[in-house]
Amino acid sequence: MANAQIQTENAPAAIGAYSQGILSGDTLYISGQLPLDPATGTIPADISDQTRQSIKNLFSILEKAGFEVSEVVKVTVYTTSIADFGSINAMYEEMFGSCKPARAVVGVKELPKNAKIEIELIAKH
Repeated sequence: MANAQIQTENAPAAIGAYSQGILSGDTLYISGQLPLDPATGTIPADISDQTRQSIKNLFSILEKAGFEVSEVVKVTVYTTSIADFGSINAMYEEMFGSCKPARAVVGVKELPKNAKIEIELIAKH
């Protein structure tokens, strides 16, 4: 079974040698999404807005692949400040609603483009 690359203009283009997403069988792997606005290439200053934009980018790729938010099984959040956890979690809960996938939040020293957050996920039909 061949893997299929998932690509949408509604999320930022990959800034390296990777795909926005890979569909392998009934499982979708979405690469880490920075909070880049796909139309402008800008990153919001506020961590809540950055979290919202990263999740919007993930959801655009999820939709392009024909998946629903309810099919997300694992999310990994990378943040440059664990002190922002409360704001990140509040926006995450707002965006994911009743969907409660497994999740990890990892503190990192820095992220590309000086973003404060990057989020990746796995979904399964």
